[in-house]
Amino acid sequence: MDDDSIIVDALSIVLEKDFDLITAESRQQVKAQLQDLSVKPSLALVDLGLPPKPHSPEEGFKLIEELMAVNDSFKILVLSGQDEEVNIHHALTLGAVDFIPKPCDMSLLKARLGHQMMMLQAESSEKESPVSDTKLLGDSAALKTLRDLINQFADTPFPVLVEGESGTGKELVAEELHNSSSRKNAPFMTINCAAFTPELLEAQLFGHAKGAFTGAASERAGFFEDAGEGTLFLDEIGELPLSLQSKLLRVLENGEFYRIGETKSRISKARIVAATNRDLKEEVRSGGFRQDLYHRLCVLTIHVPALREREQDVLNLMEYFRKMYAAGNPAVELDETASELLKKYSFPGNIRELRNIAIRLSAKYSGKTISAKSLKDELETDFNQNVDDLNNGDDLIAQGLDDKNFHLDEQISVWERKYINHALSKCNGNLSKAARLLGINRTTLYSRIQRLNIKLDTD
Repeated sequence: MDDDSIIVDALSIVLEKDFDLITAESRQQVKAQLQDLSVKPSLALVDLGLPPKPHSPEEGFKLIEELMAVNDSFKILVLSGQDEEVNIHHALTLGAVDFIPKPCDMSLLKARLGHQMMMLQAESSEKESPVSDTKLLGDSAALKTLRDLINQFADTPFPVLVEGESGTGKELVAEELHNSSSRKNAPFMTINCAAFTPELLEAQLFGHAKGAFTGAASERAGFFEDAGEGTLFLDEIGELPLSLQSKLLRVLENGEFYRIGETKSRISKARIVAATNRDLKEEVRSGGFRQDLYHRLCVLTIHVPALREREQDVLNLMEYFRKMYAAGNPAVELDETASELLKKYSFPGNIRELRNIAIRLSAKYSGKTISAKSLKDELETDFNQNVDDLNNGDDLIAQGLDDKNFHLDEQISVWERKYINHALSKCNGNLSKAARLLGINRTTLYSRIQRLNIKLDTD
């Protein structure tokens, strides 16, 4: 929805061939249409600057909250010129799955909408599939140990620190801790400590009073309150700013915290589960993490094994993912050579990487049998080998220059795309962290992602 009728008409022309459209120009109009519809939509494209104050994002934020209240599985993409970092973060925190700045390339917009439609279909298939009864799939000894620890720690009141490499499923372990506990009917809430500026993260965690800072038009509860007596999962706890670590320590010690702009203390009864892919002991030694907070958090510790440590589980997981992402079409099959290659692969991106491989295979080879050659094209080994080849000498460069079709800009784009994709994978899709890893600012990274038509993993 958008309050500019010209933009609405232009988008309708582009999108009506692939989507059944319902358009609106205000939040009130959306509410009225939802009441009249017998079948509720599950995908929305929302502008932030809506009437009565088109230059303020507040109306757009309210609409996101209302749509998520109608259906917490709503895939909401924000299309807005108000693409300041604080607005992007707040929209994603409220439940939006993607933020696309205006003006945007129409092919990029269609690709991002199409990706979310595929995720909706996959989630629907997952709910209907008997293989989704348990999420911790596998029979390895490492996974059995993990399940045993989850059962042991589920009902203790103490914090749990979940450690493991990126992509191993630390949030899934936190969910299993919650669902296996007596708190399972209370909220389970997640916040990524690396996704916000320190000021915004403090407001998200602790809440704020009306007028506490510029833009605080009304009072708002934070995650410690909203979690109630449930579980609050603090992902990437190693990224928590030092300025907030003392405040988190106070909550862990006696449950006490303050909303920003208030002097009245409040009590949180939430159980804290934190996760990190960093060595917190090393962070303590380097002064980046408080020692007293570390000891409070690691009363109970769970190590999530890397996929390469889980023996034959990779094939079970591939079976699960390939059925999930078939999206109603015939699932892909792996021949014996591809299965052997998959078992030998190191999976630097762990389960997240395996899932992405399954998605790509399902999209490219629906209903077909995959050979080792086809599978190899999807593995990061190919990327690493190319890097090694480039570092080994000048032969490849000379060979490339002899090609009559050689274009420097094309080759630069190829490598730029590889480095950006690798950085995004390494940083779990976090744009700010990936930008730091690449040595560029976040705005520059986002512009290059758009230019190179790189699909962001927003699920």
